[in-house]
Order: sequence, then structure tokens, then C-alpha cells
Amino acid sequence: MDERHNLPLIVAIVCVATIGGFMFGYDSGVVNGTQDGLREAFALTEAGLGVTVSALLPGCALGAYLAGRSADRWGRRRVMLVAAVLFIVSALASGAAVSAVMMVVARFAAGAAVGAASVLSPAYISEVTPARLRGRLSSIQQIMIIAGLTGAFLANYLLARHAGSSLEPLWLGYPAWRWMYWAQMLPALLFLATLLFIPESPRYLVASGRDAEAAAVLARLFGPVAAAARLPEIRRSLHGQHGPSARDLMDPASGRLRRIVWVGIGLATFQQLVGINVVFYYGAALWQAVGFSEADALKINVLSGAVSLVACFVATGLVDHIGRKPLLLVGSIGMSVTLAILAVSFASGTFVDGALELSPTQGVVALYSANLYVVFFNVSWGPVMWVMLGEMFPNAIRGSALAVSGAAQWSANFAISLSFPLLARFLGLPTTYGLYTFFAVLSVVFVWRAVRETRGVELEHMAG
Repeated sequence: MDERHNLPLIVAIVCVATIGGFMFGYDSGVVNGTQDGLREAFALTEAGLGVTVSALLPGCALGAYLAGRSADRWGRRRVMLVAAVLFIVSALASGAAVSAVMMVVARFAAGAAVGAASVLSPAYISEVTPARLRGRLSSIQQIMIIAGLTGAFLANYLLARHAGSSLEPLWLGYPAWRWMYWAQMLPALLFLATLLFIPESPRYLVASGRDAEAAAVLARLFGPVAAAARLPEIRRSLHGQHGPSARDLMDPASGRLRRIVWVGIGLATFQQLVGINVVFYYGAALWQAVGFSEADALKINVLSGAVSLVACFVATGLVDHIGRKPLLLVGSIGMSVTLAILAVSFASGTFVDGALELSPTQGVVALYSANLYVVFFNVSWGPVMWVMLGEMFPNAIRGSALAVSGAAQWSANFAISLSFPLLARFLGLPTTYGLYTFFAVLSVVFVWRAVRETRGVELEHMAG
């Protein structure tokens, strides 16, 4: 088949769609540097801080569930536009919050936008890219998530440094931690503006009976010859499709949830059970807890973000060459080892005035192990989970399956993030990280036994 891919257009579309990933990362990471401000402004206990920090995540679960199904009804692009508006409104409200309740509501709304972007960006990208490039282009989503996290960490550090600390006034008499939230309005506005210039997913257009529009989009993306061949393939893959329904996820023979959906839920859940977002949400507090200053802790966050970004670029170069499953296995094994080293390092510490302190040697070991852990995650589970969720489901159930898997991912994220302050306080960091190690080991078994390779398979040929 003569596939004259319009690579500049495809890359431009991917860049726009992945601004949603950047916002996902920024919204997830910005809270890392604002926790002292939240405690002081709203007199939060540890439990209250956990609820406030984690308020994003129930919104993410709801946003992922509603967006996955709404995208089948109203289109990927239209729902992403709604998410962009939510990003803007929630950023404004978070910085202006006058009570813990207002902050929780604002973060919940931000979560709904994050959840929508988290499932729609990879799905949309997988539907406008050729199979041989799909892994590399879809993995840009994770690069942008980490870029957003790193951007949030860097902005937090610079704003706190300029003000003197996150609690000191910056501009217009408002403390720096509030400006950390308001700064995210800039990429949110860019996301909203650029979404107006990209086309709708051709697979959604075919599902909506808009074949002429779909053919025009396919011709722009892949050339007229490939478009003529792809259109009937998409139509056949959607044959007999009806409006999105949870019944589509059930195996007609057994009446149980399809195996492919269980695998999607497993991928989504294990990505969070290994504890990665403890580093991203509580990194500053974690490093301060083991003896680093606030300024040094914020610098470590920037370092972790930069290391993550490099690892994501490595994954982008490997995912279409060695496949999804090998990367997941390497990542699971690497995370198991580095998490175990972290648990042992924390166990070697001593308590001084109620705070854990590590020896200089163990502090260095913990720092290197944490960053190696982040590398293993971002060269594997970080990008590959999103790549696979965007491509592994058959066309007819993609929206509903993404909704369920995305909700599972964010529910697990919520459970880990909400529980960390309490686990760290009552069980201690060694036991808490031992738990994450256990899940990392379990993920090796899951990938080996349950995950099937999807490298190079056209979306129309995915089996359910």
C-alpha cells in the first residue's frame, strides 16, 4: 500500500493532543511544592493534607470514566476542549482558594480535566498515527506528562526562591504557593487555543456516519490511496456498533468481563501500586523528612523530573523496536530492586526529635535509588501503559474500555496518594516502601502471564 504519511501534520496533531499530557503532569506535580502553604493557610492535619492533596484523584477517576464514554458520543476533540476549559477554571480557583473546601473542589475539578486528558490524548493519538510509528508517537504523551511535572517542579522552585520561600508574598501581596497554581493557566490557555486547529478522529467520524469527513481527514494524514483502503477497514471494525454501553465489555459467551478489559485494568492499576506518584506528589515532603532542606528538596524534585524526561526519550526510541512487553518486564524488575534498596535505606535511619534522619552514605544511596527507580518507571510503565491503553482495545469498545481502565488507574492513584502520609507516619517509610516493592514484584508476574504484544498491529486488527 502506498502510504504517503503527512508526518509534519501528524506530529503537529500529536504535539497539540499531548499538551493535555503536559497539563496532566503539571496539575499532578504543582501540589508538591505547595504543601507548607496549604498547611498554614487552612490549618491542615496530616489527614487533612492527604485529603487536600488527593482531591485531584477522585476527579481524575470520574473524568476518565466520563470522558472515555463521552468521546464515543461527542468526539475526542470536543471532550478535550471541555477539559481545557476545566484546566483554566480550576487553576484560577486553586490559587484563589479561601478555604480547604474550596481548594478540594478546585482540585477535584482539575482532576476531572486531568482524567479526561489522560485517556483521550493517547486514544486520539493512536487513531491518527500509522501502526509502525504509533508506539513512538503515543509515548510522547508520557514525555509531556513528565515535562509538565518537571515544569511544575521548576516553576515551584523558581517562585519559592524569588519570594524567599513558598510562604512568602510574591506579586500583588499573594504568597508564592498561590502563584504556583496560577502559573498553570498559561499552558491551559495554549491547549484550548491549539485544539481549535486539529481535526476530529477519523474513527469517531466513521462511527458517527460522517464518512466523507473521515475520508478527508485520512487523506490529509496518510494520502488518498491509503485513505481509500483504511476507510472500509474502519467501517468493518465498527460493524454492528451501537452507542457506548458497559455491556460491550462483557464476553458474550461467559457473561463475564472480557479478558482484554481485565488486562487493561491490571496495567492501569499496577502502574500506580508501585508508588510512583508518592515521589511526584510528596517528593519535597519526603526528602525534607529524611533531612534535606526545603530548597534542596525542591532541587531534588527538578532533578527527578529531568531524569524522568531523559528516560521517557529512551522509551520513545525503544518502544517500536523491542516492543511493549519487554519494556514492561525490564521496568518491573528494575523497580522491584530499587524500591527494595529504598526500603532498606529508610530502615537504616534513626529518629531525631520525631524526624527520620539518614546517615550521609544512606542519604546518597536513597537519592540514587529513588532516581534509578524513576528511570525504570519512565522507560517502561510510564509511557508503555498509556501506549497500550490507547491501542490494545478493539475499535468497537475502545471508549468504554478506556473509561473503565482510566477510572481504575486514578482510583489506585487516589488510594496510594491518600494512604501515604498515614502509612509513613504509623507504619514507617521502610514498611511503606516494602509494600510498593511487593506490588512491583507482582507486576512482573502479571506482565509475563497476562500481557500480549501489540507492536505493529493496526487498530482495526486488535482482538478483544
